[in-house]
Amino acid sequence: MSVPAIISHSSPITAQSTPILSVLIPFFRDDPTPLLQALSAQADQSIAIWLYDDGTQDAALTQRVSQAVDAANCPVTLLTASANKGRSYGRNHLFKAANSPWVLFLDADMLPLTRDFLSLYTDYIRADEADIIFGGFKVKDEPGQADTEIHRVMSIASDCADAAERQALGPKNVASSNLCIRKTVLADTPFDDGFTGWGWEDSEWAARAAKTYRLLHIDNPALHLGLETTDTLLRRFKTSGHNYDRFTKKHPAIAKSLPLYRWVSRLKKVPAHKWLRPLLKAVVRRPIMPIGLRIKALKLWRASWYTEDMS
Repeated sequence: MSVPAIISHSSPITAQSTPILSVLIPFFRDDPTPLLQALSAQADQSIAIWLYDDGTQDAALTQRVSQAVDAANCPVTLLTASANKGRSYGRNHLFKAANSPWVLFLDADMLPLTRDFLSLYTDYIRADEADIIFGGFKVKDEPGQADTEIHRVMSIASDCADAAERQALGPKNVASSNLCIRKTVLADTPFDDGFTGWGWEDSEWAARAAKTYRLLHIDNPALHLGLETTDTLLRRFKTSGHNYDRFTKKHPAIAKSLPLYRWVSRLKKVPAHKWLRPLLKAVVRRPIMPIGLRIKALKLWRASWYTEDMS
């Protein structure tokens, strides 16, 4: 894999000693400045923030983020890559750059829900009860734009669980959108660079890491603001089958315990399901259809396309 050229830009404030925690924010085309400003408001010099632009190549965005870096109240570094290498590559690069014993991965379209968001993580770090800490995430309770409603409702149904519910599912309910990890864990168990594009790299990592290290779910959610449009979900579900296939081969027991695997396996035996794809897509894209029916159609659409990559 070729290595992209990377330009570094750091804030005037530097750490006085080794930070307790480094917040790592990879992004591609998203604007991380609202998140950076929110974190800066509750951080001090014991917290470092690292941002990784995964080859966006948007000069205006780079300038905007650089200005936010300069205005931050804590040590911040922006790394701008010349080419897109995917989320696993970006996360691995960030954790290698950070010099703290713990790192916190946050997606660029998240916002902390409380003023003690960072201090709660550092409290758990000092308590030394876990090696991996997942804080969870929330979405807005009220509907927003019609074009992102499917993503919002799906998230509430399957992702926005409290800590007790998530703990019962262990690694099955871990996402890298708000994930705190002991750095030695990542050194031993990095994200798999073989995952490209969108999807499944964080699920695979959690399944692998939880076999060896202590995983703790806590209630310290961040608000997910960047809900995807219907067309984006359709595109991502259509094109992420290669990552799903990689996940199932590495963790067959976990994969087979999920409903998606059963749907993919059944559809693979019935090639005629491909003819249903235009109808499924039409149902998903029609806002007048019941939201539950649209979500079921979207899940069936994903399973149908995943059969193309399953060997």
